[in-house]
Amino acid sequence: MDFEDDPSNRRALSSGDPLPPGDWEGAGAAGRAEAIYAAERPYVTAIFRRSVPPQEVPDLVQETFRRLFSAKGTGTGLLQASRAYVATAARAILKNRARSGARNQTHAHHSFEDHDVAGPDPHAALEHRDTLRRVEDAIARLNPTTRDVFLMQTFDDLSYSEIGRIKGISEKAVEKHLVKARLAIRKARDAQP
Repeated sequence: MDFEDDPSNRRALSSGDPLPPGDWEGAGAAGRAEAIYAAERPYVTAIFRRSVPPQEVPDLVQETFRRLFSAKGTGTGLLQASRAYVATAARAILKNRARSGARNQTHAHHSFEDHDVAGPDPHAALEHRDTLRRVEDAIARLNPTTRDVFLMQTFDDLSYSEIGRIKGISEKAVEKHLVKARLAIRKARDAQP
């Protein structure tokens, strides 16, 4: 057993002790771990915030410190260069995530050469064609002024005042013709064959 980790030689940290404590040897392994965690957690959090979704950051921070404190041979070096150790551990976790993510993407890949790709639904195509035919017929049945007003506004993108000036009618009349046209088109579109 290491002298530093012997419970009988450990002194408790008081609320007045600075973190990290000035006397590392007296703090014991748990106190050193707490001090390193408190000092380096914001740094590790910042590393992960740049690379992963926010909801995953706390778990990855915990994983970084779990790996760090369970690794063998980091005792004195961890005390002297804790930032370097936590940065290395965090980057290793990010590399592992990237590697496993690439593997997952490879498994999720669908090649168009591997499978026959079905075309559009022929039934839906027929329904759309039938709806389009009904709408065209409804537009053709409109009185000529209503049809012209509708086409000028829809396809030429003219304002009500421009249409009124061209057709020699008021803006209110333009609006009435558009309402009549849109109502006829809606009825034709919604009608069942």
